[in-house]
Amino acid sequence: MNKYRRVIKVRDESAKDDTEVRVTATGSVSAYVSRAAKVFNELEKSFITITASGNALTKAVTTAEVIKRRVKGLHQITTLTNQDVIDEFEPLEEGLEKVTETRSLACISIKLSKDALDKADAGYQEPLDESLVKEVDEEELMRPRGKGKGEGKSKGKGKSKGKGKGKGKGKGKGKSSAAAAPQQSAWVKQAAVKATTQAWTKQPAKAADKGKGKGKGKGK
Repeated sequence: MNKYRRVIKVRDESAKDDTEVRVTATGSVSAYVSRAAKVFNELEKSFITITASGNALTKAVTTAEVIKRRVKGLHQITTLTNQDVIDEFEPLEEGLEKVTETRSLACISIKLSKDALDKADAGYQEPLDESLVKEVDEEELMRPRGKGKGEGKSKGKGKSKGKGKGKGKGKGKGKSSAAAAPQQSAWVKQAAVKATTQAWTKQPAKAADKGKGKGKGKGK
């Protein structure tokens, strides 16, 4: 395919429903949570629908899990589908024809509703236990989430003297520092027909430690 160039498609700018939260791989989870807060509070809607496709599926699941842990009593129905996408490639040299390629794209739709949903649906999930939900006010819910930082320092000194056979003298100094780079991980994808979701997070952290040691020994 070195002699072909992929044709860039025009992005779909069609108007979306007020209750839809369309997730992309490059978007921010905090922005989607803020949008959900606006739909539930300002627009006074009883439900939202989170949609995503391709490599944005994981972020859609993460968004749903965060919202469920901020708003009590949300019923959930997850729907997984496949969509055929046709890619076009135009030739870079004369004499060649256009080439098309069809690929299957995974899509997800997560409906979160304050009203009861159909429990017979294969993708239905009951609301989380209230002990797992931490409700916040509207202003805090719409506030972007920040990053956390942690630092730690430790110092230690030690001296020792001893006598024995032999003669020797030595000094040593050591200094080490380590900083663990922030790591992020997303909650795992939903599985099979039940579309079961699990969520886990890792907090970024920094640590630094310093140590010094000196030792002298003489013996005859």
